[in-house]
Amino acid sequence: MSVAADRPRLFVTRRLPDAVERRLAADYAATFNAVDRPLGRDELARALREHDALLVTITDRIDAALLAGPDRRAAILVNYGAGTDHIDLAAAAAAGLPVTNTPDALTDSTAELALLLMLMAARRAGEGERELRARAWTGWRPTHLIGMGLAGRTLGLVGFGRIAQSLAGKARALGMEIAYFSRSPAAPAVEAALAARRCATLPELLARADIVSLHVPGGAATRHLIDRAALGRMRPHAILVNTARGPVVDEAALAAALAEGRLGAAALDVYEREPEVHPDLLAQPRTVLLPHLGSATLETRTAMGMQAADNLDAFFAGRPLPHRVA
Repeated sequence: MSVAADRPRLFVTRRLPDAVERRLAADYAATFNAVDRPLGRDELARALREHDALLVTITDRIDAALLAGPDRRAAILVNYGAGTDHIDLAAAAAAGLPVTNTPDALTDSTAELALLLMLMAARRAGEGERELRARAWTGWRPTHLIGMGLAGRTLGLVGFGRIAQSLAGKARALGMEIAYFSRSPAAPAVEAALAARRCATLPELLARADIVSLHVPGGAATRHLIDRAALGRMRPHAILVNTARGPVVDEAALAAALAEGRLGAAALDVYEREPEVHPDLLAQPRTVLLPHLGSATLETRTAMGMQAADNLDAFFAGRPLPHRVA
């Protein structure tokens, strides 16, 4: 992209992989968040006033009040990530502020992490590692930390988009059966390729699956989709996996189900009030808890940044935005 002397002013709210920052610094008058911590409202408001574009992440809460400022200079919000529930899209549209995302880059890495969580929970790997590090392991014995094999088990996918379908393919390679619930059925060719059976309702899926993996967007429509009632429909030995959005799960209800033996295990990468984790979940031995690592490979995080840069380049060149969501 050729850039004039008065390059667009860009504010990047978190540090990104080196290759991405080099590209952005070459093409824009870019300011990076040197301390790499979530910005406060005043800092975000200042960035909206002083820059032509903001490259934001999930840690930035962009609401209607922030966007309503009369002296806003920013003309586009470029989101680093697929989910945009941290941005008030209706308010952005009303303000004439386009919003883009990076929807494709993180599919395989997030599916890989979901598979990791499934395996760790099923084979009780987290418990075993904690025991070993605490020097509490007394040696091999036949009944020690017996887990659940995945071959022949049913993986229930709540949502059946790109990440869920990628996970389904990986689970099929382990000999698992695939069931899913979504608002609309997948294409027949996709169902056939994955030998996937659609359940008519969420309760049907929850009752059927040995492992339930969540792949729905965040927001009000899915908040506490997995609550006490939903957990009560799952099998007592079942495992809940969440790599979607934290608020999809009622963490207090999940901790209670684990404590009362109504659920086998939980494996989470996202949380209701990140970076806080419900203390009752931390106390449960049958949990695997990771710090939001779903897309955390260098290849994926770099590809996400390059998609964000492509969106910026298109906007300032007057071309259609590749990944516009609002």
